[in-house]
Amino acid sequence: MTADSWRNLIEHIGLLYQEYRDKSTRQEIETRRLQDSQTDPEESSPSEETPSEAEPTSTPESKAPPQISLLRNSNSRFNLWQDLPEIRSSGVLSILQPDEIKLQEAMFELVTSEASYYKSLNLLVSHFMENERLKKILHPSEAHILFSNVLDVMAVSERFLLDLEQRVEENIVISDVCDIVYQHTVNHFSVYITYVSNQTYQERAYKQLLQDKPAFREVISQLELDPKCKGLSFSSFLILPFQRITRLKLLVQNILKKVEEKSDRENTALDAHKELETVVKACNEGVRKMSRTEQMISIQKKLEFKIKSVPIISHSRWLLKQGELQQMNGPKTSRTLRTKKLFREIYLFLFNDLLVICRQIPGDKYQVFDSAPRGLLRVEELEDQGQSLANVFILRLLENADDREASYMLKASSQSEMKRWMISLAPNRRTKFVSFTSRLVDCPQIQCVHPYVAQQPDELSLELADVLNILDKTDDGWIFGERLHDQERGWFPSSMGEEILNPKIRAQNLKECFRVHKSDDSQRRKLGSRNRQ
Repeated sequence: MTADSWRNLIEHIGLLYQEYRDKSTRQEIETRRLQDSQTDPEESSPSEETPSEAEPTSTPESKAPPQISLLRNSNSRFNLWQDLPEIRSSGVLSILQPDEIKLQEAMFELVTSEASYYKSLNLLVSHFMENERLKKILHPSEAHILFSNVLDVMAVSERFLLDLEQRVEENIVISDVCDIVYQHTVNHFSVYITYVSNQTYQERAYKQLLQDKPAFREVISQLELDPKCKGLSFSSFLILPFQRITRLKLLVQNILKKVEEKSDRENTALDAHKELETVVKACNEGVRKMSRTEQMISIQKKLEFKIKSVPIISHSRWLLKQGELQQMNGPKTSRTLRTKKLFREIYLFLFNDLLVICRQIPGDKYQVFDSAPRGLLRVEELEDQGQSLANVFILRLLENADDREASYMLKASSQSEMKRWMISLAPNRRTKFVSFTSRLVDCPQIQCVHPYVAQQPDELSLELADVLNILDKTDDGWIFGERLHDQERGWFPSSMGEEILNPKIRAQNLKECFRVHKSDDSQRRKLGSRNRQ
């Protein structure tokens, strides 16, 4: 492929990254729906497909996989790798095996999506950041918080894209891209950690500017209306780097699922994936660290200790769950008493290593009357004992603030709230269904069809097309799930997803996930061996 034809391709990519990402994820959802509906083994062959980039089974006459466009647009000249004029005229499609064509498409998507991402980043800088009216309104410190190190991020994307471009120009058939991903992740992608770690302050500054500066609000609204932005909001441009680094990991996962096993390309993809996962985790940790520190300081100010004081603020401590429960006052046999007399309100703060039990007092304060290390907590669900004792569970502190065992009978407001507390208080307690780490052949699964933003610390934010194992569910519409691509766990409304009913597709999802994370498993086994020695 000539340099001119490649530049022509980049120029004719009509989608901004936000549009590409939306089309791509919705494409994944529709593909899984199609696969899930094919219950006849002859109709569906999951071993030849992947959930993220799978296509409907091709007819024997065509042999080449169906053309599912990720960048189809009235302004987009090319759709897939196999649509490039150079590819079509070369005759290479009749030589390559269908699996290799799918691999080429997966690598090609990584390249073209980076071009789409760079296009959106460039618009963020040229259209918003460098706007003269906006520059006059914003103080330099405000502009720095709002845009952070986006120029560094864009420079890294440009360098990355140039190297990918050079690789595509080398041969009509792309040899590999994961080696380039690996080198850039190791040497340059730390700029993403800096940008994403600033996200909490960035969001806060943006909200404050919209509230305090009408001129800022007016200019942003006018800039958003420009046809260049295609109806997309300013905030959708600000979150691009975090979305891209996460998506890039998934694109490498998709390549990894398609390369031949025990090959050099598999090893390269595993290395690239491992480094990207490190960067993504550091980004997540950066965001959490900023918000957790402020949250812990706020909680510390609200607590008054009736018992011996426990220092709350610690660099290794964060909040898992907080909320009100009702504590039973009398013995279990007091079923004849009215609910108001039977229970009294208490408030729990559960941290990753500590439980603090309080009663709310005037002035938005909480009086602490007991505590225990989280590792010394046990929970037990009560069998149905009538309406007044519905959603009741026993919380046992094996060693409380007085160095003795204590038990509390607690009532939650709903079944989901009871289960959420029980799982948070005793995370090693067996859930209703199996987890990813159990490595069983089948498990209930769900795919996200509506994005969800976590509202509580024990909830899980979901992106479109996420696939999760269902670990537990409640009758009032909540699911406790484990996302396959990163093993993150949390609760979310069941209305956010659609259950995957085809056992073959579920098994394939697990198989692909095990393959993607097998380097992690190998590392864990090595560590376990060293520990035993």
